[in-house]
Amino acid sequence: MNTPHIARSELILGGQRSGKSRRAEMLARQWLDAAPEHRALLIATAQPWDAEMRERIARHRQDRAERVPGMTTVEEPLNLAQAITQNSNAQTLIVVDCLTLWLTNLLMPAGSSQQNSLPAPEPQAQTAMVLIAIQNCTGPLVLVGNEIGLGVIPMGRETRDFVDALGRLNQEVAAACERVTFMAAGLPLTLKGSP
Repeated sequence: MNTPHIARSELILGGQRSGKSRRAEMLARQWLDAAPEHRALLIATAQPWDAEMRERIARHRQDRAERVPGMTTVEEPLNLAQAITQNSNAQTLIVVDCLTLWLTNLLMPAGSSQQNSLPAPEPQAQTAMVLIAIQNCTGPLVLVGNEIGLGVIPMGRETRDFVDALGRLNQEVAAACERVTFMAAGLPLTLKGSP
């Protein structure tokens, strides 16, 4: 894989196990290696609602620590725009992994207890705030998300509504980003911007 330049903002889309997170980590590692004052931060949106997800999160933490030892992590399942804004810095590359889980947390929250005492704003309002945060981020920003609209049409209404909402989110974030990369089988295809 050729070493890409670091874009001001990049959306990385792909299917399950397509190499999305690995590409984001590679960009973070490249950023950290470029200058001693550079920092890398992951904003993780997953929530550990069950044993399988807790194991998955632990495995991702361990793998990330080996691949990008200098990257720190902030966990924020709902207030993504705020997390981007608070951590924005010209010397810090931010990775958001992932937009799909963030939207899931907004539209289909698992469990009955919320981490925050205040209810989350509507998904449209949250998306608008994320788009503003992308525009205003002072350092490089890499957003990871799933492309799930390439398969069969789901049977259930709620699932179709989610696929539609994710498709709209991906389109809006892609329009706001300098570069958009589609991952398949670990290989990047640049859809927008220069590789």
